[in-house]
Amino acid sequence: MTVTVLAAALVVAALVLPNTVVGLGPAKFTRIPGEAVIGAAVLLALPRRPRVVLAAVSGVALAAMTVLNLLDMGFTQYLGRPFNPVLDWTLLGDAQSYLEDSLGRTATLAATTGVLVLVLLLAVLLALATVRLGNLLARHSAAATRGTMVAGVVWITCSALGLQISGVPVASDRTTTALKVESRRVSDTLKDEAQFQKVAGEDRFGNTPGSQLVPDLRGKDMVFTFIESYGRSAIEDPVIAPGVDTTLDARTKALAKAGFHARSGWLTSATYGGSSWLGHSTTMSGLWVSNQQRYRTVMASDHLSLTEAFKKTGAFDTVGVMPGVQKGWPEQKWYGLDKVYNAFQLGYRGPKFSWSTMPDQYALQQYEERVHSKRPADGKSRMSLLILTSSHQPWAPVPKMVDWDELGDGAGFKDMEAAGNRPADIIADTTKSREQYGKSIQYSVTALTEWLERHGTDDTVLVFLGDHQPIARVSGNHASRDVPVSIVAKDPKVLDRIADWHWTDGLRPAHDAPVWRMSSFRDRFLTAYGSVPHPKKG
Repeated sequence: MTVTVLAAALVVAALVLPNTVVGLGPAKFTRIPGEAVIGAAVLLALPRRPRVVLAAVSGVALAAMTVLNLLDMGFTQYLGRPFNPVLDWTLLGDAQSYLEDSLGRTATLAATTGVLVLVLLLAVLLALATVRLGNLLARHSAAATRGTMVAGVVWITCSALGLQISGVPVASDRTTTALKVESRRVSDTLKDEAQFQKVAGEDRFGNTPGSQLVPDLRGKDMVFTFIESYGRSAIEDPVIAPGVDTTLDARTKALAKAGFHARSGWLTSATYGGSSWLGHSTTMSGLWVSNQQRYRTVMASDHLSLTEAFKKTGAFDTVGVMPGVQKGWPEQKWYGLDKVYNAFQLGYRGPKFSWSTMPDQYALQQYEERVHSKRPADGKSRMSLLILTSSHQPWAPVPKMVDWDELGDGAGFKDMEAAGNRPADIIADTTKSREQYGKSIQYSVTALTEWLERHGTDDTVLVFLGDHQPIARVSGNHASRDVPVSIVAKDPKVLDRIADWHWTDGLRPAHDAPVWRMSSFRDRFLTAYGSVPHPKKG
């Protein structure tokens, strides 16, 4: 009897399981699943062999739906969106790599093995549970038929009257609804692929000759920088913001003393919590690159990137510094970068800081020594793209600023890394995660602006922004997708060109500063600095 009760509880729990963490609660598991009523009626009508086969297959299918629900929970918490069964399987490998960098290889292998075992166990248990319940119905067919009819009437009545417990409908069709949603998601994804290919083939500046691209920035030392997970929450969350805002205000004053001035606004990112490359490509392409298929489409296209626009002028050498890149990076071609320095080409001999291969301060110093301090031999100006990594989750350990002249090859960071927080102590603790996230943003902003203060020239123009908000555990379940963006320069003409953007003076955008979709930035930037549109049709 106990086994039967547990089997019934497992099946019902799987049928009514929500797909979000915030949706979990006792009331969700006290509902009557309509699928169970229909399933019982069907099993009662079948002879033994078809009944057993259908019950087993239904159990496995229910296990698959349960896994999808759990994936939805995880993706919503970390990426702010549900799992896409067409596109997102490849991201599971990235998640495994992230865990290995954060928790170590042994713990990751144990976790991966545990997950696989649990998935298989769930499939077996649900199959056995549905077969057991089907056999029970057949053995007591008369009573089961009456019970099924009563349950059906109760379900219909509750549904018709809209009866609820703690705001949750008693009559549930959760699994049926989930199947419809997943089917629509697959269909929409396949349609989106074809539609986006057409959109990516159109480009307002696609046929603009190099001589008519960014003429007002000729001779400038252009630096585009993404700060990992630098989102609106860093500036406005009541727990995180005080430290970050103090840093932004202090750095604004320090830059002003050095002759630099800034204006800042907000961009709504195409991604959230992770998948930084979607934010990078959205900013640079002027397209809404919100999933992996769109990203692949853009990378395989000749759609003009903002960085490629500088190369196309013929007046700029283009360089990328990517301390987070640890394998081949074919995207270099689309970004139009003549040279890229990855994690292994910056001479770092220190420890990794969890996922981050090296502290941002070190990466910036290497950029200065290897790139920025050396003028192009052909007399051109330079456009650089830097992607900083120290503020990447799990925000443990967080590096600290050291004397710039003592960075060396990074070996001196060993003691700092060893003395810092361990990822395992931070990764599941909301309070500590928020505290350390704030410190990581303060560190990255300080490192970047100190580099500019030390090495920026009258011609340096720094554009820096976040790629996305941090995960929900830090930013909250209802956080916006906005990230700060700033343009910093000594030449007043550079900021005068964007006066009609109505951005906030300084590095900290006001709460009511303009908010644009991240995909609008490329065209606004190109237009502000004199580029002439010559559209390319798809």
